[in-house]
Amino acid sequence: MSDVYRNLIAGQWVECNSKKTFPNINPANTDEVLGHFQASGAEEVQMACDEAAKAQPAWAALPAPARGEYLFKAAEKLESRLDSIAADMTREEGKTFPEAKGEVKRAINIFRYFGGEGARSFSYQIPSERPNVFCYMMRKPLGVVGLITPWNFPSAIPAWKMAPALVAGNTVVMKPASLAPLSPYRLIEALVEVGIPAGVVNYVTGSGGAAGNALVEHPAIRAVSFTGSCGVGNSLHKKLSGRKVRVQLEMGGKNPTIVLKDADLDYAVDILVNGAFFSTGQKCTACSRAIIEKDIYKPLVEKLVAKTQALKVGSGLEPGIHIGPAVDENQLETDLKYIEIAKSEGAKLLCGGNRLTGGIYEKGFFVEPTIFDEVKPDMRIAQEEVFGPVLSLMAANDFEDAMRLANGVQFGLSASIVSRDLTRVHQFINSIEAGLITINLPTAGVEYQLPFGGTKESSFGMREQGPLALDFYTESRTVYMKYA
Repeated sequence: MSDVYRNLIAGQWVECNSKKTFPNINPANTDEVLGHFQASGAEEVQMACDEAAKAQPAWAALPAPARGEYLFKAAEKLESRLDSIAADMTREEGKTFPEAKGEVKRAINIFRYFGGEGARSFSYQIPSERPNVFCYMMRKPLGVVGLITPWNFPSAIPAWKMAPALVAGNTVVMKPASLAPLSPYRLIEALVEVGIPAGVVNYVTGSGGAAGNALVEHPAIRAVSFTGSCGVGNSLHKKLSGRKVRVQLEMGGKNPTIVLKDADLDYAVDILVNGAFFSTGQKCTACSRAIIEKDIYKPLVEKLVAKTQALKVGSGLEPGIHIGPAVDENQLETDLKYIEIAKSEGAKLLCGGNRLTGGIYEKGFFVEPTIFDEVKPDMRIAQEEVFGPVLSLMAANDFEDAMRLANGVQFGLSASIVSRDLTRVHQFINSIEAGLITINLPTAGVEYQLPFGGTKESSFGMREQGPLALDFYTESRTVYMKYA
């Protein structure tokens, strides 16, 4: 029998009342179960929110630098277990071990960054136009915040939501994705081990329908930060806007990389392969559209297909593997469905497109990295998020045509351009409809000290990460003081 992991409520690790659990399964080998997690419902969420509300006043009264100390100490705990936590992530989510290790290190850096924010940026003084009047702005925490986190970055995203919420003086109730609950569990575990007060952090696993809905409906919740699908995010917005609960939504992407004719072809291919296929394409910032100037289209595509076909697919724990499995059977079926849709719409399959079976693939959810040519902008494969290793190629007549294609989708999360033409680069920066803009870099690969978020249907609400993250988790208070 594999381990049974419990909820954290009021500083205690507890089972849910129903005693029901669900398995955490390795997508590269479905015979391996990493553990069983609580199938919680409304009752457990109600208790967690109530306890978070009780703990919040004392936590907010603690000086912000002292709150930050818990994050510093937890970062040390996590760093001492870096390899084991990364291996667990590879087993539960599927990404390669080097990628998982990089993500855990990023979560550690996020804890350290926001630990430091406890001694910075909490107020500022503004000169008054009146004599003997001292004016300043201060931040106050919101209270209890609900965090609903995804499976594709199961350490980094919980860290970048939880750390600013805590250092700002809020208490939190986290509901992680059921496909990858162990990685966020490790973050919570580290905070408990360094003595964070009971009720400040609470962790409840369960389905979105049962635990997730109960979380956003609890009257103590003052804000909800969500990362996930557009459908769920839009539903949350409708549900919460009537109650004036602050909401932050990070949702889908259909991210383009434009390659102009002056680009170095080998360098451009490396960027496209990295952005489209690493992490099995399971990133909201992954590149799913390559828009290439026609003058270099054929030679670049030849190099791109050759490099893609050389990628090794397999268990992320094995050395030399570039691409792991899809996270579960449903995601694998989605990938294969969109491949068939692309074929039916008339796109030309250049490589990949098949599920991998037999041998090392027999008990996992593996799909070949896939490239489609002759993709038209109105095709579903060019408009809808796949969230898998599927890249659509489009030829552009010139820079203006490339920009038209790049902006012609409902999403606006990330976008990149590969070019040495500074004029075109600046025109791209000024005209692209995206919140994350990269130049001669992949669409994916953001840093914790900079704001994260998109435009259009990709995001709603304030930015995550970096110094702006505190804005979402605090209210500003303006003070006018006459002293003589």
